[in-house]
Amino acid sequence: MLGVIIGTLALFIILSAFSGLRAYSYSMLDSSDPDIKISANKGKSLLYTKELDEVLVSNIKIADFSKVVEERAFLKYGDKNHIAYIKGVDVNYTDVLQVDSILWKGHWIDPDFKNTAVIGYGIDDKLRIQNFLRPLVVFMPKPGTGIINPNNAYRSVNTQVVGVYGGSEEFRNKFVFTELHVAQKLMGYEDNRISAVELKVRNSDLIDEISQELQLELGETYKVQTRAELNELILKVINTENFVSYLIFTLIVIIALFNLIGAIIMMIIDKRKNLKTLLNIGASLKEIKKIFVFQGFLLCLIGMGIGLFLGLSLVFLQKEFGLFKLSPDLPYPVEFRWFNLITVILTILSLGFLAAKIAGSRITKAFIEK
Repeated sequence: MLGVIIGTLALFIILSAFSGLRAYSYSMLDSSDPDIKISANKGKSLLYTKELDEVLVSNIKIADFSKVVEERAFLKYGDKNHIAYIKGVDVNYTDVLQVDSILWKGHWIDPDFKNTAVIGYGIDDKLRIQNFLRPLVVFMPKPGTGIINPNNAYRSVNTQVVGVYGGSEEFRNKFVFTELHVAQKLMGYEDNRISAVELKVRNSDLIDEISQELQLELGETYKVQTRAELNELILKVINTENFVSYLIFTLIVIIALFNLIGAIIMMIIDKRKNLKTLLNIGASLKEIKKIFVFQGFLLCLIGMGIGLFLGLSLVFLQKEFGLFKLSPDLPYPVEFRWFNLITVILTILSLGFLAAKIAGSRITKAFIEK
């Protein structure tokens, strides 16, 4: 029973931990990626046409949208250099993504001030920006073919850093946010040329449905992607790790249930004389087997109940008090889900019943009368 308790406890905790990790990853993605992103199916840019604007404005399921320009750029701050992505955004961007809520210091881009920038914490750390007095120079190579004049190969702009944001490790190492027109100027774009349109929907449960509707309405010229599609690899890795962990801990439970099989077999051997008495007074071999199958299943059921009680207690204590930490300020994320509870119950009961049946199958008439 102790083996069943530990196996159940371990299986439930690992599933709850991965659910918490998945929820934590999703919350990080909420600050870095929109509900839906519309970009060009071919090339790096698209024209923001009147027809596209009408489609977005007329769709009541869309809460807000923002035009963005995004491209890799070369950064220079004093004598330090770095390569990151420049992302020009319009005034609606904070309504689409709550990026300003994860500001580490400073403030978000203010349309009343020109050529301002907000950088990720990782970029700030690499460039060693001690204060916001010195300008951050952003360079962008000019497109073209043939012989390149090194004196005129780049467009550049001086930006004033006004804030630093946090978030996931990849996100805080990736972007320098600035005004839309600054990024357009660096790219040599006209006013209506952008990289993408990022959308926030009114009902997050309808993201997939809205994405499909927009794709049908806009046609093959545009590529419409949901947050899950934008982060398909990350989510696939998390789900794969969850499944592999489930298989590993199920194997541990199976090994623990070998103890249950051994205990029942030892009991059968110990009670052989009693079994002979039962057989002689009219009990069938099938009824005798049922006794030990029921006993093994009962041991498994009680062990599972105790293991789940301990597991649930630990999960709720972790959620409430953060007993185990990833860092001094970040408790390890866990999440209670009914799916995990039902998965553990079905796994333990099915394997426990199978173990009891295997042990009970050792009872034969020849063995009893031996």
